[in-house]
Amino acid sequence: MHSEAFTLYHPARRETPVVFSSPHSGRAYPPAFLAGSVLDSRLIRSSEDAFVDDLFRSATDHGAPLIAANAPRAFIDLNRAADELDAAVVEDVLRSPHNPRVASGLGVIPRVVSGGRAIYRGKMPLAEAEGRIRDHWHPYHAALRRLTEDSHAQFGQSVLIDCHSMPHEAIEAHSRPGLPRPDVVLGDRFGAAAARNVMDQVEAAFRRAGLRVSRNAPFAGAYIAQTYGRPSRGFHVVQVEIDRALYMDETRIEPLPGFDAFRDLIAGVVAEIAMIGRLQMPLAAE
Repeated sequence: MHSEAFTLYHPARRETPVVFSSPHSGRAYPPAFLAGSVLDSRLIRSSEDAFVDDLFRSATDHGAPLIAANAPRAFIDLNRAADELDAAVVEDVLRSPHNPRVASGLGVIPRVVSGGRAIYRGKMPLAEAEGRIRDHWHPYHAALRRLTEDSHAQFGQSVLIDCHSMPHEAIEAHSRPGLPRPDVVLGDRFGAAAARNVMDQVEAAFRRAGLRVSRNAPFAGAYIAQTYGRPSRGFHVVQVEIDRALYMDETRIEPLPGFDAFRDLIAGVVAEIAMIGRLQMPLAAE
């Protein structure tokens, strides 16, 4: 299923309560947006989770759906609340109580990309920002909500894997000297977004693939984890951040020569994660 807002890959048959979501891998840059930016076509992609949807595309082979954004993060950030509007980039927006994401330029309509580089020359009309939210944010989250609720109805629980990538420099900046840097950071908002056993199983899948894993530092989860994670009700969210240096040239935004091998590695992780809750699947009638 393809729309302006997202592409939804359905398995032939749902066999697991696991749902994979890639809200930042969109790469359909509207020409008018590019023309109105001070950034060139490469720099504007620095916030994009390039190729993450491709890394997790095997989800459907294991009975799980994958929903991936089409619009890029620099255009609209689907991992923010719809009302996280930045008065510094959108006209006629009242300054709200301090929000660190908005203050840093990373609201639902981002003001900057990675490295704090400004996207725009000035402010946009409020109607333009509201149009992006209407056409992209609401359809994506309506579909994502439906997927998680369908999982819960069918399997008694929902496990949402929120798929992202992280700049290598971000890990270096937050790593302790002398300690190995993680390849993957898992976030469950310190237990508020997922039950311990779910988090343990996701971590074990990545570790068995030979990847170094840390939890909640430096990324614990943002809007999607905060909103969709209700472990006491059987709704679990684990945010996954993968070091971009493992599979792409971050300067050129191109896959590394070993991309296919790394994608195969992640496919094995996806297969294992998709096993979560599979035993609770109701038996089909003969």
